[in-house]
Amino acid sequence: MKLKNVLIVVKDIERSRRFYHDLFGLEMILDNDGNMILGEGLVLQEEKYWKEFIEKEIIPENNSCELYFEESDLEGFIKKLEKYYPEVKYVNRLMTHSWGQKVIRFYDPDGNLIEVGTPV
Repeated sequence: MKLKNVLIVVKDIERSRRFYHDLFGLEMILDNDGNMILGEGLVLQEEKYWKEFIEKEIIPENNSCELYFEESDLEGFIKKLEKYYPEVKYVNRLMTHSWGQKVIRFYDPDGNLIEVGTPV
């Protein structure tokens, strides 16, 4: 068995597609009417459909998981983030862990937590 995809819930699938393309270069692989597969195995699911499937409320910014990306030019990434999405909500601005890795954490437009760090 292998992990095939990671699904996140979004309110506006087109806005989220642009966000993940602009910042991470993820291309759309399949658009299946409210369910979109992007590169690297990221799946966007429109909230209205997800609510029907699970019959529960969606809780943005629940901080129970994160999408993790690595970027060697973290300062360059932060400039791009601030240029394209100056309204982004940060959890941690640029910080350095005790083991030397630099990271930044922020939410996507739907409150999904993202971490971008330098390679370990």
